[in-house]
This record gives sequence, C-alpha cells and structure tokens, in this order.
Amino acid sequence: MKKLFFFILFLPFLIFPYTGEVAKSFNTPGPCSTGLTFDGKNIWVADRKLGKIFCISPENGKILKEIKAPGNWPMGLAWDGKYLWNADPKARKIFKIDPKDGTIVRIVDAPTPSPRGLAWDGKYLWCTDNALDKVMQISPYDGTTIIEYKSPAGDPRGITYDGKYLWISDRITDEIYMMDTASGSVIIITDAPGPFTRGLAFDEKYLWAVDYQNDKIYKLKVRDGEKYLLENEREANITLTHRIRNYGPGRILKADVHIALPLDRVSQKVLNTEYIVPPTDFVTDQWGQKTAHYTYKNIKPGEIAESVVKFHAKVYGVKYFVYPDEIGTVKDIPKDIKKKYLQDSDKYQINHPAIKKAVKEAIGDETNAYWIARKIYNYILKHMYYELSGGWNTAPTVLTRGNGSCSEYSFVFISMCRSAGIPAKYVGSVVVRGDDASIDDVFHRWVEIYLPGYGWLPVDPSGGDKPSPRDQARCFGSLSNRFLITTDSGGNSKTLGWYYNTNEFITTQPDTKYEVETFAEWEPIKQR
Repeated sequence: MKKLFFFILFLPFLIFPYTGEVAKSFNTPGPCSTGLTFDGKNIWVADRKLGKIFCISPENGKILKEIKAPGNWPMGLAWDGKYLWNADPKARKIFKIDPKDGTIVRIVDAPTPSPRGLAWDGKYLWCTDNALDKVMQISPYDGTTIIEYKSPAGDPRGITYDGKYLWISDRITDEIYMMDTASGSVIIITDAPGPFTRGLAFDEKYLWAVDYQNDKIYKLKVRDGEKYLLENEREANITLTHRIRNYGPGRILKADVHIALPLDRVSQKVLNTEYIVPPTDFVTDQWGQKTAHYTYKNIKPGEIAESVVKFHAKVYGVKYFVYPDEIGTVKDIPKDIKKKYLQDSDKYQINHPAIKKAVKEAIGDETNAYWIARKIYNYILKHMYYELSGGWNTAPTVLTRGNGSCSEYSFVFISMCRSAGIPAKYVGSVVVRGDDASIDDVFHRWVEIYLPGYGWLPVDPSGGDKPSPRDQARCFGSLSNRFLITTDSGGNSKTLGWYYNTNEFITTQPDTKYEVETFAEWEPIKQR
C-alpha cells in the first residue's frame, strides 16, 4: 500500500513519522512465533512449533534465555510484573509461569474456546478469542469473565495494554486497533507491519508486533505527535454539471445557479479549476464558501440551461490519530470557533427537549471533548438506522423518527454536538462510485467537529451505522480517497441554503414544469 505523509501545505518532501510506522525490525527466534510481551527490560516471545518461550534483547533480538512452554500450543503472552502468563488454545488453559525456570505456578481454565492474545492491565488479564470474535477481561484467579466486548474486526489475535488503552491485531484486515477499555470503542486504526501479525507488546514508549508469516518482530511508533496519515493518492478530473430543462408550457423567467468551488484541504489538493461554461460572477457566503454564480433569464420551453465546471484534483485517504487523553474540554475551544459553529437554526433546534434529553442520555457527566462527541456518535448509531426516503427534516424530528439519510444523520449529529458545546459543521462532496471512471448523481455529506488543540475532525454518522467496531471507527476520524469535498458549511447558506455541491433559485411563469439535474463525472489520470 502506497503511503504518503504530507504537511498541511502538501509539500511532498516533508515526510513525518506516524502511529504504526516501523522504527526497526529483526528476525524472530523461531519459525512460528505467536505471543509477545515485555517484562520492563526484555521481550518474551512464544513459538508454537518449537514449544518454547524465548527471552530476547529488544535491541537486536539476541536470545538471552529460553524456557519450555507449559502446553503444546503456546499463544498469547502477558507479564504481570513478576510472572509470565501464557494462553494455550489446544488445552483451553491459561498458565502462570515462573520466568526463572518455567515452573507452572497456576493453571486457569480459559473462559473461551480459542484463547489467542493475552495482556495484563495491572489487575486483570485480557484475552482475545478469534472463534467467538470477542475481547474479554478475565480474573487471573479462576478465569471468570469480568467484561467482554465484540472484537474490533473478525479475527483478533495479539493484544497488549499501554496503561490507558488496549491494542489489538487482526489477522484478516491486517490492521492494529487502539481500543477503549471502558466502552469497547475502537479509537485508532493503523496498518499492521506484516501479513499475519499475532502477538503485541508495549514497552512504555513503543508498540511491538510479531508477524507469524514473515518471521519478524517490529518496533512501532505511537504518540509521535503527528495528527494524520495520508495514503492512496488519487488524481482525477472531476466535471460537475448542473442542468435545468424547461418542459413548458411557460418560460423560466430567471434562474440563479450556484456551484460550490472546492478548496485545498488536508485530504485534497485542487490543481486547477476550468469553467467550461463561464459564470456570471463569484459569491462568498457567510461561512466563507465560494460559489460560481450563473444567471439565466427567459429560458423558453424545450431549452436547457447548463452550467459546467471541471476540477483537476488529487484526493487522499486520511487516517487521524487521536489520543483522547490528550484532548481538553469544551472550555479549551477558541471563542471565535464556538461563536460561529455553536449557532442554532430551525434545522438543528439545539434547545429542543428531544435533543436536550438525548444529549443528557448520551454523555452524562462527560467533560472530555473527544468523548462527548464520540458518545453522541455512539448514541446515534444505537438509536437510528439509515433510510433514504427523501426530504430533509429537522434534527428533533429525525431523531424521534429513528431513521434518515446521510444529510439527516448529519443534522442530528450537528444538533447534539452543538447542544453539548462541541462546534460542528457539515461538508458535502462528489463521490467515486465503484470504478475509477464513474458518475455520481447521489453525492454524500458528513460532519466535521472541532477538538481543542487538534482542529477539525471528520465524522460520518450515517457511514458508521455498521455492526463492526472497526467499521464504526473508520467513520470517526478517517476518510477514504473517494471524495472531492466541494462544500464547507454551517447550514442555511445564503447561496446554497441547506444543499451542497450546487443550488438554484428559479422563478417561472404559471404552470411551467422544469427538471434540475446535477451529476459529477470522474475521469482518472494515470500516475506518472
């Protein structure tokens, strides 16, 4: 997978570290390495085929010691400050081991049929089970399950605890997830360093991963200060067409058409804008959104008024790395941002009893800005389902009804966030639909929220309406490279109204029938 990390000015020669980047690697001590843990000084790695557990140097992988594994299929490893713990799915046991000589100190029945990864949080063990698709906190005394969550994806393997969060690797997606222990929510997603990552460990600064297929142990960067990673560059020409067809019998007296003009953003760079049909002029609304404005008069029956703009752009997939404990409260948000993006409107109705009640149920006494927004997101996913039924109702109506389109999901999320003190706005886009060369006449809208000390973060509440924690997380702080964002708005724009991409204001003679058609065509440009 091609990965590029750009500064906000998109200078291609500035490459930064990022969460999950490989700092170094070395060979495993055996052919079938599985579990991994850190004892405060050295790394321990289990090998299924050799039936051994090795102590190795984190500097170069040199074997310092080896002990016999307690069972036939040693998998997950954990360190509790004094003893090693080893999960064995063949025996369905978890063994407590003296690292000095391999003596078995305790045997615990695994509460699950396929225990794989193992971690220690200071009091309890955490275990992954790929057969049940679960992550469990269990008692080290008798294996009793304390808490269990659905795993981030379908095949969890390695797991480790960094003092605040769990990190879990998945074999099928080839990703590593940072998961909140209080809710089971996935917060960060990063690519695994190899094709079959099993064990994970944390050394108080770096994340370690062992790959079963390529027999490597990797040292991975975390909390490096970088906010996002850009990947999968897509270069294309995107032609946005707006048509008004007059079917008569009367005339269209006047039509004012606005086409939203995209700007450079973290996820995109607009290289050129070509006005296939020259606009009348340009207008900027109260949110700073610029549009190409076309004015047509006296459109006769059978005539078409066509407005066309072509954009040459590069768009990127973007992953944001947000550590909630580094985010402040709503009090830390700049006053000018709050003044602009906490405003109410008829569409949001942030003080409506239904919105206030939902916010209270969603966030309780939460003060962390990230978790306020995330709990609202989780609440909406729980209480709504996607349905494209036409019309854009008000946030209280949509929330009470329990279903809506992407726009209606966005209105509800913005309303609840603003009611809770989190600045929020929406962005609208044209979308690649399947093939690189495609046409889009459906479009898509989602939300951006402002986090103190961090900036604007993309959140797509309708896109996150999926059962997998991983898929839910992918819509809270990441974008694919399918979108050219044209519209950035707080709503009720003087040019676009509540629409995005395009809008029109039309006056006609009585009984005049007309049709408005808007579509975007993607023409891929081959990478040189």
